[in-house]
Amino acid sequence: MTGPVVVLGDTLLDRDVEGLVNRLCPDSPVPVLDETTSVDRPGGAGLAAVFAAAQGAEVALVTAVADDAGGARLGALLAAAGVQLYALPLAGATPEKIRLRVRGRVLLRHDRGGATGVPGEPSEAVLRLLAAASAVLVSDYGRGVAGQSALRAALAATRAPVVWDPHPRGPAAVPGVHLATPNEPEARELAKTPPGGSRLANASRSAQALRRRWQAGAVAVTLGGDGALLCHAGSTPLVVPAPAAEGDTCGAGDRFAAAATLALARGALVSEAVQEAVAEASAYVAGGGVAAALPAPPVAVAPALVTAGGDLIGTAAAGEVVSRVRAAGGTVVATGGCFDLLHAGHLATLQAARRLGDCLVVCLNSDASVTGLKGSERPVVSQGDRSRLLAALGCVDAVLIFDEPTPHAALSWLRPDIWVKGGDYASGGGDQTLPESEILARWGGHTVVVPYLDGRSTTDMIAAARAGWAAGTATPGGTARETVVRSTAKGAR
Repeated sequence: MTGPVVVLGDTLLDRDVEGLVNRLCPDSPVPVLDETTSVDRPGGAGLAAVFAAAQGAEVALVTAVADDAGGARLGALLAAAGVQLYALPLAGATPEKIRLRVRGRVLLRHDRGGATGVPGEPSEAVLRLLAAASAVLVSDYGRGVAGQSALRAALAATRAPVVWDPHPRGPAAVPGVHLATPNEPEARELAKTPPGGSRLANASRSAQALRRRWQAGAVAVTLGGDGALLCHAGSTPLVVPAPAAEGDTCGAGDRFAAAATLALARGALVSEAVQEAVAEASAYVAGGGVAAALPAPPVAVAPALVTAGGDLIGTAAAGEVVSRVRAAGGTVVATGGCFDLLHAGHLATLQAARRLGDCLVVCLNSDASVTGLKGSERPVVSQGDRSRLLAALGCVDAVLIFDEPTPHAALSWLRPDIWVKGGDYASGGGDQTLPESEILARWGGHTVVVPYLDGRSTTDMIAAARAGWAAGTATPGGTARETVVRSTAKGAR
């Protein structure tokens, strides 16, 4: 592969709620589900991207993300899976599919997110990404991304093989795709195939009609447990049988499309790609489906980008501020850090950052993140207190706590116009590129450095407090962390 595999389409937030049913509701004859566990996963195009990344490919996802908690959760989950997110703005709410399950079987599915939102325009970085891709998978879930005109023009122009996984509510595939992968009901509905005849004959008629209409190189109609039927121009259809497999089929179509795309990216023939995809999808179902393929994320990831404790703190607060400023045509500014022992240097950076735009969102490392970066003695001040102190500053409009070592997942969701670093970052001299620059470029954002007050350092303050204790000026006893807090407070009086 010479470039990344690009997945383009609509992403949803999937949530599986597992529980037990032991009684009926007293005011209505319906079962009561007592929740025992809950797992969030990317759905739609996001699931296909995660499947591709799990196979070791470099994967970029072009999708629309809303300014809400669901969008923030998706950003964290995709980052944890190693997927590069190229987010388009999305008007409205993040679509969610919530499955209520008992002993592995779905009792009820609850969809929310309202009407389909309108995705925003792609950045130049997105268009360059599509031009440089080794293969592209369009995972259409009928919510608008596959119909975006600039994206369709870029898809028609790319030299990479394009796989189109269609949806009956979505647009036609762009002319010239290498492979379209509808399932049997989708193919019948899209081709308007009349009833009658055998199953294989109907699937073949549907595939040939779609191949001609879309000017596609080939159409593979997936047949569930019976494999797939592949139609080329002027050739006898190829039937690829599937090994016997029973289990949860949720996500099998995404697994099929992702496997076919990866095979084409490696240079496989279309027939070879379909055979490989059938085998992958069958093994996926037999192996336990999505629950086994994508186990629950580590505990450290689960609360990422989510916190509570104030009107200006958390994903809801950050999303509301960003959405309001964007709607007014304003500039969103963000900065980040640990902000352990808030000092004048921090304040100078925050004030300078706020002057660059119409709002300032601070991405704050959580306690777990600070400990991972700084060691077991840090942070000195808990994330609850650090976030409250920051939110109390007049130059800060919202505070967003993240668990990862870097703010990359938070940035992919926030998509600020400007990312600010304090001038101490560049104090070593030379031409240094900020590590966040590549991410900001995905949506046309910029990174800048602002002046920093010399001689202000949290690490130096902690070291001075420890030295004071060693010299007998700090309160003896207690942990090193307690000593730092006491000594610092004493010096502030």
